[in-house]
Amino acid sequence: MNPLKTLGQFIIEKQADFPYAKGELSRLLRDIGIAAKIVNREVNKAGLVDILGTVGDTNIFGEKQKKLDVYADEQFIKALKSGGECCFVASEEQEDGVELTDTGISKNAKYIVCIDPLDGSSNIEVNVSVGTIFSIYRRKSAVGNPLTHEDLLQSGVDQVAAGYVIYGSSTMLVYTTGKGVNGFTLDPSIGEFCLSHPNMTIPQKGLIYSINEGNYLKFPQGIKSYIKYCQEEDIQTNRPYTSRYIGSMVADIHRNLLLGGIFIYPQTATQPLGKLRLMYECNPIAFIIEQAGGKASTGKQRIMEIKPDDLHQRVPAIMGSTEMVDKVLEFMSKDS
Repeated sequence: MNPLKTLGQFIIEKQADFPYAKGELSRLLRDIGIAAKIVNREVNKAGLVDILGTVGDTNIFGEKQKKLDVYADEQFIKALKSGGECCFVASEEQEDGVELTDTGISKNAKYIVCIDPLDGSSNIEVNVSVGTIFSIYRRKSAVGNPLTHEDLLQSGVDQVAAGYVIYGSSTMLVYTTGKGVNGFTLDPSIGEFCLSHPNMTIPQKGLIYSINEGNYLKFPQGIKSYIKYCQEEDIQTNRPYTSRYIGSMVADIHRNLLLGGIFIYPQTATQPLGKLRLMYECNPIAFIIEQAGGKASTGKQRIMEIKPDDLHQRVPAIMGSTEMVDKVLEFMSKDS
């Protein structure tokens, strides 16, 4: 048997890859892992306690906030605040984000965390996998100075780490620091994330496409053409492809990362800018997909090269196996 390696041990081993960090990034990733364990516990017992449903408030997008959304947001902010390595948290549940530099322990913190605390939370009530998505940036301004737009609105190429946690039949934390992708499964018997999927890579080809076909009539023509392509019979390319859409971005991405496939959330006639948020959904997932050997695009440009102008900016997303993404872009260029 291979020796057990925990997330903490793995992070310490890889710390030499970041000589500038002096352990701060390692501790920050540890803090996120701790909060994920707490959220996992609540997700697993959500059907047994009064934590489902809404709190009567809406988030900044006008969406009803689920109780578990709020709980997860609180837990990650609390963990990042007590850890002392994060100076600012941009969250889906917080309109302006949360600055932590006013607390003594975080006044010299160098990192900014963008997070979707509970992706796909509407699926909790039907026992479908949900997740957490996070992205980590290093502040550009000098420690001790006020945070600037340049600190908070960085492009995806500036990420120093990104990851997601999927709360499902087993709970996994998958992350990258720009040197490949590794996955850790939570062992409930010891309460530790253990390395289970080292050096994860996405197949260059896939047979699964993930898109909400209920919005078909609102899609750009290039996306409609690609869907029809996926549905056609062709022995040489193993079509028709399989349609799989869960409605939790983390769950769809995780499956396609392991098996090969493509995830598409395009702009529509009613949402011309797209729906998914750049800073804490698309950028971190794009970083992971690219580090695993895949591709991530808006249909017009590489997602991670976008210069954001707002913490909650929305963009279209086409992510997954390289050959499948290239085929979508081919159809979009023809029909533009």
